[in-house]
Amino acid sequence: MPSAREVPAGISLGPTMRREVIPPHPQASVRVLTHDFPSEICGWGSHPEYEIHLITKTHGSFIAGDHIGTFGPGHVSLMGPNLPHDWVSDLADGQVAVDRDAVIQFSDEWVRGAMEHLPELAEVSEMLHRSTRGLVFSGATAWRAAETILACVHSQGVEQLAHLFRLLGLFAHAPSDEFEVVASEWMGRPTDAASRDAGEAGLSYIFENLTGDIRLSTAARLAYMSEPTFSKYFKAATGMTFSNMVKKLRIAYARRLLDTTEHAVAQIAGMSGYHNMANFNRQFLAEVGTTPTSYRRLETDQKPPPELFSLNRRAPSGSSPPPPGT
Repeated sequence: MPSAREVPAGISLGPTMRREVIPPHPQASVRVLTHDFPSEICGWGSHPEYEIHLITKTHGSFIAGDHIGTFGPGHVSLMGPNLPHDWVSDLADGQVAVDRDAVIQFSDEWVRGAMEHLPELAEVSEMLHRSTRGLVFSGATAWRAAETILACVHSQGVEQLAHLFRLLGLFAHAPSDEFEVVASEWMGRPTDAASRDAGEAGLSYIFENLTGDIRLSTAARLAYMSEPTFSKYFKAATGMTFSNMVKKLRIAYARRLLDTTEHAVAQIAGMSGYHNMANFNRQFLAEVGTTPTSYRRLETDQKPPPELFSLNRRAPSGSSPPPPGT
């Protein structure tokens, strides 16, 4: 079975789904770091801490709960506690993007405790609650946040906390057209070991073979489950069916090839895992709203935004999970 490593400009990825354990530092309230991609700490997973995330280089796909989007340099997001997420860059085999990510992580317990002593922080509470579904920022908010994240990375002590509080303020006061809540409520949050196992095996298998042959039966076997059982738990873990996940990631990858290469559309179809042009055209049209050929002819400002790759599912208004820490 061909893997992404056997295809030009293939998909590189980190480790598989895991429950990330972030050890507290006795002299620090927050965790601030940069890391390369691929890296041992990359991969689809979740943790109970909030995560502010900045992409400094490369393009690729990201997953937040049941949302699949695309990213490039300057992508700023805030992932709330226990929301599974991952950023996968399109890199050639063996390529490493040094310091691809800048990351700030902090616990709900810490920020709620800070609110008790610093009542001014209460203004960020609603924004933190929204982040349980993942927030992606754009416009002036995003570029100001990127500068502040990097300032936080390159400082220590009280100065570092000052940058973090400024960042939370930027997020809390972001205009409504400069942030998006990306994941659906109650979706994409594995609550048991079986769901996590299915998500881990399925996503790892998809990423490793995105440009090759992908079969539900193989994914189920890797998860040590029957196909019906695997399908049930994979959807519980990721918020979408296995086939829908494959389709969305392949179309996102094809779109980036159309944007960044001169390859013929037929070649891009094959590099994206489609060996039938009619099927490729049909799937691309359904996801993006135009055919691959027409898409390539569009000016940059005419192309559909990456948000079209989400499932666009939303819970009824007024239905929301309780805020963390309650």
